[in-house]
Amino acid sequence: MTSKEIKDLSQDQLKEQISQERERLLRLKFAHAISPIENPLRIRASRKEIARLLTELSAKSNQQ
Repeated sequence: MTSKEIKDLSQDQLKEQISQERERLLRLKFAHAISPIENPLRIRASRKEIARLLTELSAKSNQQ
């Protein structure tokens, strides 16, 4: 997701995206532990996406 798309999401949508991304990260970590995944940089990208979503969620909650 781009930063503009993230900024356009509501708080509920952000929470939903965060939970989906955390689930994806968990699955990637398990898959990588069993056998190395083809592109381990996806784990890093997933963590960064979660951080972006959490940052925007805290910014929105501080505004209200």
